[in-house]
Amino acid sequence: MNTRLPVLFIILTVAMDSIGVGLMMPVMPDLIRAITGEGVSEAAVWGGMMAFTYAGMQFLFGPTIGNLSDHFGRRPVLLSALVVMSASYLVFAQAQVIWLLIVARAITGITGATFATANAYMADITPPEKRAASFGMIGAAFGVGFVIGPAIGGMLGQLGPRAPFYAAAIVAALNAGFGWFFLPETLTIDKRRPFDFGRVNPFAALYRLRLVPEIGALAVVFFLFSIAQNVYAAVWPYFTQAQFGFDAGMIGITLGVFGLCITLVQGGLIRVIIPRFGEWATARSGLMLNVAILAATAFISNTVLLFALMPVMATGIIASPALKGLMSQATADNMQGELQGVLASVQALGMIISPVLMTALFRVFTSESAPVYLPGAPFIMASILCAMALATLVLSKAHPRS
Repeated sequence: MNTRLPVLFIILTVAMDSIGVGLMMPVMPDLIRAITGEGVSEAAVWGGMMAFTYAGMQFLFGPTIGNLSDHFGRRPVLLSALVVMSASYLVFAQAQVIWLLIVARAITGITGATFATANAYMADITPPEKRAASFGMIGAAFGVGFVIGPAIGGMLGQLGPRAPFYAAAIVAALNAGFGWFFLPETLTIDKRRPFDFGRVNPFAALYRLRLVPEIGALAVVFFLFSIAQNVYAAVWPYFTQAQFGFDAGMIGITLGVFGLCITLVQGGLIRVIIPRFGEWATARSGLMLNVAILAATAFISNTVLLFALMPVMATGIIASPALKGLMSQATADNMQGELQGVLASVQALGMIISPVLMTALFRVFTSESAPVYLPGAPFIMASILCAMALATLVLSKAHPRS
């Protein structure tokens, strides 16, 4: 297969998908406050609960989606998920009670495995030694969507907190239509395997990682890193409201700039760093950088400095594709979908813990009874978690690669 067109198709698919996700982020605090009538501290807790629900569904269904893609192929899984995702955004747009928002978030959690399936798609058409860079391209595509999505969401948010959800539904539907006509299947019949219900239990899937000690240790590192990195998704809109007084438009701008930085790192910088230094050294350096920048973010009080540090925050993302590349190299070709499904569950576990932990810290340190007013407290915790991940990587049996 000529890989150029498939790579272009999957990159565009992921980018369009992330646009839909990014559209709703700037207005989520306002939508929750409009429905519940509560303040920003309480809205952050509801937001954390929705993120918890989203991640819980990803954890439970990640291995199922991954195994389905190993049996039926990548194309039908991607397209089906996008159609359901479009419908869930319409539920967001129409919801008048908080429990409907939670239900819609659960649905998007189940369909959120499109990112893991996209990684499996790229693994199908990429030599093992180049997969880390390909995973970086997927991250860059997601970053492109985050440049466009939050900016549009912030602007549409001026029309009301529900407007971006209608736009997200349209984007997801267009994405499904695009894939129907232009996204080819990459998993050939001879590489497919029977669907095994014994492999869809997320806890059993995680347990099987112990059979490959190197992957098991790296999965622990990836897990700790996922908890830390999700601090941005968990508290950024609430943090910037409390620390800087940003409205939906300004939140959208900051998310767009951050997404642009991530795009440049994953689409360009990662393709230079990994071939030169190797996956293991890249992962180690990325974790070290995160320890420092997350701690610094907690105490930022100047808007100009916030924007100045965003490229450094984004550079810390390099640890993720490096870790995925190491694990993918140690996995058979007919199990790439399962691996990505398991990694989706590992990442989802981090996403389950992160919003609950980070929004609880945010509430404690921003409430009227706070011992110290410190909206950046969640970022201090994220820095500690990255330090733990770094120590695990260095002490693990995962050997440096060049």
